[in-house]
Amino acid sequence: MIYSMTGYASATRELVAASGSGGVSVSVELRTVNSRFLDLNFRMPEDVRVVEPTLREMLMNKLSRGKVDIRINLQRSEQTANAGALNRDALEQLAVLERSVLDAFPDAGRLRTGEILRWPGVLAESGVEAETLRDAVLDCGKQAIRDLIDVRAREGAQLATMLLSNVTEMETIVAKITPLVPELIAKHQQKIVERLQEALGIAAPDATATIVSREEIAERIRQEVTMYGIRIDIAEELSRLTAHLNETRHVIEKGGKVGKRLDFMMQELNREANTLGSKAAAKELADASMTLKLLIEQMREQVQNLE
Repeated sequence: MIYSMTGYASATRELVAASGSGGVSVSVELRTVNSRFLDLNFRMPEDVRVVEPTLREMLMNKLSRGKVDIRINLQRSEQTANAGALNRDALEQLAVLERSVLDAFPDAGRLRTGEILRWPGVLAESGVEAETLRDAVLDCGKQAIRDLIDVRAREGAQLATMLLSNVTEMETIVAKITPLVPELIAKHQQKIVERLQEALGIAAPDATATIVSREEIAERIRQEVTMYGIRIDIAEELSRLTAHLNETRHVIEKGGKVGKRLDFMMQELNREANTLGSKAAAKELADASMTLKLLIEQMREQVQNLE
């Protein structure tokens, strides 16, 4: 299975306060976009900051690439918010910090009541035990990660179908032009022969007046046309294109974490398509090269989204 790097998932848990009145709603949201590496960005209240290492490990075990935004929200009910209680431990720690600051800076102002109440952890608003709150966040995180993987898998399957369709279309183009190449090259060589013969005939219309015999002229024309035929021969490029397309199909059908491998294959396919275009000696070959490059560019854009 192939996984996309883009997706969204969320999970929510409702917790009841220990007093039985009010409670808190816990939600975890995951948003992912493409990135060369795994980039995790957390936004959460200080109440549950302790779960970040565990969530980070869970995500790293399941994902290998992508920029992931993790947002944890705690929505307290009105009854709970109105029945806030002071966290004595947090107050004592804050008092110690304030005394230390005042010892170092005697002229510093003391904390006001509003500032103290807004200090993270001082006002235990949830009415839910800290351990219960942390467990709920982790449960939401596990569910959101499972849903995110499912979303990425479904989108990855759609991308794989599109990529395979492009591979099939390119295989058809290569199969169509391969048997035409000898004939197209021969026709182009014949045109070159006729032009050279015409040019040499104009330059030396009287065979007896030139030191170069017609046999020598014909031999020189043959050598030039042969060398030109070698330069415009695209059999090797078509062979490599076929091999790269076979490998690309194999990688897609095998699945797994294929993003970087397919990105490399797009570079190789594009190189051969460019060479094919630069050596094209007929309109049919130039058109084929342009179509191949368009299809490869479509694939390259989608490959950037694969894990």
